[in-house]
Amino acid sequence: MNGLADSPQSQPLAPPPAAPPVVVITGQSGAGLSTALKALEDLGYEAVDNLRLSLLTHLVEQASDRPLAIGIDSRTRDFSADAVLGELDRLRHATGRAVSLLFMEASDEALQRRYTETRRPHPLATDRPVPDGIARERTLLWPLRDNADVVVDTTQLSIHDVRRLLGGHFRLDTAPSLHVFVTSFSFRHGVPREADLVFDVRFLDNPHWVPDLRPLTGNDAPVGAFIEKDGDFPAFFENLTRLLAPLLPRYMSEGKRYLTIAVGCTGGRHRSVFVANRLAAWLQTQGSRVGVAHRELDRSGVSPEPAHVVNRETR
Repeated sequence: MNGLADSPQSQPLAPPPAAPPVVVITGQSGAGLSTALKALEDLGYEAVDNLRLSLLTHLVEQASDRPLAIGIDSRTRDFSADAVLGELDRLRHATGRAVSLLFMEASDEALQRRYTETRRPHPLATDRPVPDGIARERTLLWPLRDNADVVVDTTQLSIHDVRRLLGGHFRLDTAPSLHVFVTSFSFRHGVPREADLVFDVRFLDNPHWVPDLRPLTGNDAPVGAFIEKDGDFPAFFENLTRLLAPLLPRYMSEGKRYLTIAVGCTGGRHRSVFVANRLAAWLQTQGSRVGVAHRELDRSGVSPEPAHVVNRETR
């Protein structure tokens, strides 16, 4: 035998470990930038808030062995959208690290309500009405939103929802799996803004019109049995899974780590809940990390777990 075959020099070299990621957080004042920074800190990132833009590259180079979450927003002395984008490009080329831009936003109405509740002035309108500051900042930040890797709209999100979303996008583990979050909702209260895919199940027979089923939810077996009796349900669900099956590996190959699928019906209590549960169970069989929640039930405080979904987030 050739002795070289077993020599250490002939063994394939292990690839070098990936450099720790950098997440730059920006967005509208009042949209949850501090919450996002804290959420990433809890995930294991070293968090730095309100960093001067001129110090960004120096910080990343000095902390080359640590994942970083850096807050840069309109309060920063040398802030401008073009300057931020230019600095991010230079940073990526100079350090070779994966640098993501996270943009936090909310509707004008939500931002104004938050400022009114806290009685704080807007940082860009200390001597003017809050709506003026919101409008000015939205215009100032638009180029960053347009170039962001991840945009999170917190208009209808709780702090828990924000933490869940950011955990899905920026978790530090290297598990080669797609994290899918499935949520049911009511069209009456609006489509979830964070949804990547939305499916409408209002065509299915509605348990709401059955007196014995009306007080129940899609988590209850009698409601599920009623929906399954709809002659169009089996073909619909089969076609739904046939649509999703080839998409999941493509999302992974494109580097997408987190996918939100929203299933809606009229009230968000029966049909969408049942279909969301069924879809989450199917996704688990495809090897995805799966989380499931029911927006309208959570809001009303009625959200018992269905038997086949043990936890909100499971493998």
